[in-house]
Amino acid sequence: MAGVLKDGTLPFPLHETSLTCYKNRKTRREATDLRVQKKQIKDPAVISGLLRQCPMGRLATIGADGSPMIKPLNFVYLEGDVYFHCAREGEKMEDIKRDERVCFEIDLPIGYVKSNDSPCKAGYLYQSVIVKGRALIIEENEKKLWVLKALMEKYQPEGGYGPFPQAKLMLTAVVRIIIDHISGKEELG
Repeated sequence: MAGVLKDGTLPFPLHETSLTCYKNRKTRREATDLRVQKKQIKDPAVISGLLRQCPMGRLATIGADGSPMIKPLNFVYLEGDVYFHCAREGEKMEDIKRDERVCFEIDLPIGYVKSNDSPCKAGYLYQSVIVKGRALIIEENEKKLWVLKALMEKYQPEGGYGPFPQAKLMLTAVVRIIIDHISGKEELG
């Protein structure tokens, strides 16, 4: 088992409850393979539906010092890609200009499952999607407007928000995440 010393002990102390949970698990590889297969969302329509439904996503970039940086943001899923808007300047944009590789995550929490007899049986029901891809900054005004309008339609479907001011459009960056890999995971009980 990963993390176990040759004599079978752990290299760090565990609380009694954690120790019971740890001893009852399979090897990391066995547990991961089974868990991934059982929890994997295999239907692309479910993954697309989650990307359309979730109100908030998290974008991970690679910082200037090589460390990961994650930020929550509003987004829209259009024609198989993820889009978001932000200021033209700032840490997020600097990271993307330096390295276009990004990771994007959404999750839909469903509910907490209480345990009456063992903390190892407590858990959370959820669905999630992780995207790995490349972030490209959109420069064409027509495409930027298309994305910004789609964002407004997602978050304010009743309309009434008026036209986009040209001055604001000049200060706004729109970014497309081209999806290289996508996976979904769920725990539905």
